[in-house]
This record gives sequence, C-alpha cells and structure tokens, in this order.
Amino acid sequence: MHKILMIHTGGTLMMRPGRDSTTLEPGDYTRDLLAELPILRTIGSIDTRILFNLDSGDMQPHHWVELAQVIHDELQYYDGAVIVHGTDVMAYTASALSFLLPGLDRPVVLTGAQRPIFEIRTDARANLVDACHIATLPVPEVGIAFSSKFLRGCRSTKLDAWGFDAFASPLCQPLVELGLGAIVAPHVLPARAAGAFDPRIDPNVLCVRLFPGLQPSFVSAAIDSGVHGIVLTAYGAGNVPHLENSLIPSIRKATDAQVPVVVVSQCARGATELRLYAGASAAAEAGAISGGDMTTEAALAKLMISLGRAPEGKVMEFVTNAFRRPLLGEMSKDLPMR
Repeated sequence: MHKILMIHTGGTLMMRPGRDSTTLEPGDYTRDLLAELPILRTIGSIDTRILFNLDSGDMQPHHWVELAQVIHDELQYYDGAVIVHGTDVMAYTASALSFLLPGLDRPVVLTGAQRPIFEIRTDARANLVDACHIATLPVPEVGIAFSSKFLRGCRSTKLDAWGFDAFASPLCQPLVELGLGAIVAPHVLPARAAGAFDPRIDPNVLCVRLFPGLQPSFVSAAIDSGVHGIVLTAYGAGNVPHLENSLIPSIRKATDAQVPVVVVSQCARGATELRLYAGASAAAEAGAISGGDMTTEAALAKLMISLGRAPEGKVMEFVTNAFRRPLLGEMSKDLPMR
C-alpha cells in the first residue's frame, strides 16, 4: 500500500464552524478526514503532521523554510507528500518549495479548497482525493492539485477567488490531468537526487507593479531603506517608463547599490524581452534582469533564495546568472544575459 505524508498548514479545507482548529491533534485530524472521505483508505496509508494552523495570508518566508525542511527530512519514507494549504498564497508557497527542494524523486502536492470539506457544496473532497492520488504517481515535482489538474508549482497563480477552478498555469500545460484516468504530461521533470538542505533565503525584497503616474522617488526611497532586491511587474513585454517619470535612474541606482531588479510581465501570457521597446532596452542598459515568462510569485521566490545564497560582493553576478536559465521549469527557455 502507498504511504502518504499529509502536512496541514491551515486554510479553508478543514475549517469547521464552532471548532478551534488551533487545538486540533493529528489523530483527530486523520479521524475527521477519513470520516468525510473513507475512500482515502483505498489510496494509501496516511500519516498526518499539523505543522501550522495559519490563514495563508499570514504565511511568511520562514514558514516556507520550516515546511521545506520537514519535507526534505521525511519524504524519503513516503511515496509522496500532500500539503493542505490556504489558497490565497498557495502559489507563492509552491514556488518557494520548488526552489528550496530542487532534488525530488517523488511528488510534493499542495492542495486546498474554496469551501470547507464539511459543507455540502465544496471542492475540498475532490481536491483532496486528487492530491492523494497524484502523490502516488511518478511526478517528482512540487505542484498544485486543484480542479482535476496538477499544475507545476513555480508556474501557477491564483486567478479566481469565487469559482472552484481557482488556479491556472497560463504558460505551462498541467503536469497531470485527471478524468476517467490520469494523464501524466511528457514535460514532467526527471527525478533528481536530494542533496543537503539549504535554508538560506533573504525576504528583504519589494514587488512593484508599474502603473502610469508611479513616482520614481518611491522606488529610490526603497533602495535607500535597505531593500535587497526588487521585482518590477512591467507592461507587456517588459516596457517601463523612460521619459516622464522615468524609472531608468532608479534602476541604475539599484544596480550600482548591488540591488538586483528583476522585470516580469503584468500579462498572464507574457514574457519580458528587454530589447524590444525603448523603455525596456533602457532598463536593460541600466542593469535590469529579465524574468522571461516567470510568474510574479516564482520571480519573488527565486529572487529571495538567490539573494540568500549569493556570495558577498557578487550579488548582481550571482542573481543575474540564476535568472538566465530555468532551474526547475519556472521559465520556458534560456535567456540572454540582458
């Protein structure tokens, strides 16, 4: 029988009216789960860990590291892991775990729900059954199981706060599609050996969404305040203002201060090409780094982890090299230096 590690971090899925979920014990959790979904017994033996009980809006980078450490230490004893997580920042956690766990030979599956499992109309039951099934498949990646699909974690984003089909991966086809059977896609990454766990991460980053009228002084002030890296979500293919309210001096200031500026597109189906338009080209000349077609969530996670691991005095070089090529399928292809 398959063995599955289920890690609870909080979120909507196991919420029950009138019960303080912070006092829930693993035995109670498993009993409640199997009472609602006895079919899980046919998938495998489930061991439960209650790591946190957080609304995902309270998730912080140090929680990602703690979660990754548990998976790194215990996954070898199971066929796969299922992480029950709130939907609001699930894509951020999935992206971070992808980079914190680069060596995987079995699946790490995040799932959650828009409505609790104990309600009549809920997506929790289907998502949880799917997640446990996917945890037994030969898919050695971190991903999100939602609405009969398994999406690559570092390619996923939440697009819908109302409907049950909440997550999408606009530029990467699902790793698994579930219907009458399970179709595993050919672009699933091969199994990789797990090395020593590296917990280094630097959360001192800022994400700035460009809009007409954004004052460059705000970005410059962030650099002066001690921010270590910036993700700019730019227009279209990476365009930024370079005439009135030009951001080019701020980008150059960041580069001179060894503060990497990574540029991604605001468009769900977009990629940055920093030589395509005058503003984008000027940003590249000032030192901006292309994030290609990465999601904002993946760019932030990759930037935090790259900054945490960059050698002293070589931050710009290290981060630039990290963003030149996909490490775990987070972008579509190798990119030029600038």
